[in-house]
Amino acid sequence: MALLFLATTGGSAMDTLRDTADTFGWDPKLFFSQVISFIIVAYLLKRFAYKPILAVLEQRRQQIAQAQLNAEKIKQQLAESEQRHAEILAKANDEAQKMIDEARTSAGHLAERKQQEAIAAAEQIVAKAREASAIEHERTMAQLKRELGRLVVDTTAKVTGKVLTSDDQRRLQEEATRTLSA
Repeated sequence: MALLFLATTGGSAMDTLRDTADTFGWDPKLFFSQVISFIIVAYLLKRFAYKPILAVLEQRRQQIAQAQLNAEKIKQQLAESEQRHAEILAKANDEAQKMIDEARTSAGHLAERKQQEAIAAAEQIVAKAREASAIEHERTMAQLKRELGRLVVDTTAKVTGKVLTSDDQRRLQEEATRTLSA
């Protein structure tokens, strides 16, 4: 369009364009060689720099996406792990409480059994003490009867002033024993 405009305006416009190109140092051969050089450099950059950079960027993008997926999986696993941990802890607490309750019950039964054993042992001790006391009482009474019989014989011998025979002594002791027993 600019060329058409220049062609219609005549030679004066072409002259002006040439003057302007000379003023700014525009050379068509140099311009086209620079365009070709630019196209070659752009092609080389696209092939050897831009595509590898895009490939590295795509690889990084995929790694980031994979890392985000892994992070989500890890969050989910952590939540599941915390839930399992809470369940295990609750179960352990329940079992511990059950064991404590069983121990208390067992301790109560054991204490009751030990108390019954202690009561039975105390009753046996009391029974043995009564038995020993009864035996000691009987022995003391027998000894007392003998001593009383001897005292009666000695007193009778002194009061009567005669020597008592063994039959007399035995008879007096028996009478004193009968009197004491009654």
